[in-house]
Amino acid sequence: MDHDRIHAKEPTHHRDRWTEGSIEDVSERDGHCIVTVEADTGERVELTVTFAIRDLFVSRLDTDDESPVGERVWFRQRGPS
Repeated sequence: MDHDRIHAKEPTHHRDRWTEGSIEDVSERDGHCIVTVEADTGERVELTVTFAIRDLFVSRLDTDDESPVGERVWFRQRGPS
């Protein structure tokens, strides 16, 4: 399975390759983490990442909440849409 990429901080390289958005939901499907993001364009995107990647980007968010919903992230879709 192809996995998407997600960052909690604005990328410092190839910025034109990343899309900015806000997390709407984090769930599980078929043993993978699904992060639903609303891109700044208004498009709703489902990103598939591993649980290790979820733990990593959530730990890097500037939030005291346990939930990452509403937080800003930068992402790239790598897998089939």
